[in-house]
Amino acid sequence: MLPNLFAYPTIAVFFDPATLKWQFDFFGRPGLSERKIRVACIQMRSGVDIDDNVDAAAKFIRQAASDGAHLVATPEMTTLLDIRPGETRGKATSEKADPALQALKNIAKKCEIWLLIGSIAVTLDHDSRLANRSILIDPRGEIFARYDKMHMFDVEVGDGQNYRESKAYCPGTRAVIAQTPLATVGMTICYDLRFPHLYRALAQAGAEILTCPSAFTRVTGEAHWHALLRARAIETGAFVIAPAQGGTHEDGRETFGHSLIISPWGEILAEAIGDEPGIISAEVDLADVEKARSRIPSLSLENSIGVTGFTLAPVEKDC
Repeated sequence: MLPNLFAYPTIAVFFDPATLKWQFDFFGRPGLSERKIRVACIQMRSGVDIDDNVDAAAKFIRQAASDGAHLVATPEMTTLLDIRPGETRGKATSEKADPALQALKNIAKKCEIWLLIGSIAVTLDHDSRLANRSILIDPRGEIFARYDKMHMFDVEVGDGQNYRESKAYCPGTRAVIAQTPLATVGMTICYDLRFPHLYRALAQAGAEILTCPSAFTRVTGEAHWHALLRARAIETGAFVIAPAQGGTHEDGRETFGHSLIISPWGEILAEAIGDEPGIISAEVDLADVEKARSRIPSLSLENSIGVTGFTLAPVEKDC
């Protein structure tokens, strides 16, 4: 249970070299009781101008914080969504040099919230491609955790476009959980959603909230978005927070919208109706995670699986 320390307006975080762990003296914002927190998803229609995208995100983030959210999440490619060849590469910077990221860090600090930037494109030292990186910012405005998307969207979904994310982006190699004072958060991005073993591994490592910021295509969203997100919540007994891009973007891409917040029992707690930009929020009781996992303890009752192959034996013909 979280201590009742929310009269303090700031967060004190330090690294303890004796335990090799982050320690917290006090944290959060007023209004949190026990293990109930308010989470919010920002639905966006990011375009090709970074400043415009940051302004749009900032407006919604401030509104969500004003409405009492402790954790606010934005969608994949928050600051720039441009699938035209070479355009994102030409505008991307390193994480350290990214002015848009710095602006969002300042907003998190001013609003005293935990802010998940669904993802941004950042340059890498070791690869000519970019990283599709999700970044969790703490209420001091500091980066608390980062995750690079592991599964690249190399598909043809039937919408007239040929997606080859791996040409422009280097896949991440490590799953990430962030042990924050609010909850333990497992970080994923968009196409990761189709790889349930990742979500299971995060839940088995302690994740109570799974984030899935996305820019789902309209075609795949209409077919699979709700089913996949509810399945990941049910399978893991975790809350799923899925802020989404929505609508027709400046580069011609169409995304599905329908941002979702889902309970560990698979119930939809909040949904953005349609693809218009906006905010959804819900109060989540983290005690529900343990309740769901106690009722159906599949995470702890997993058996190793061996696969045996059979072939059809030839049929002897009558002479």
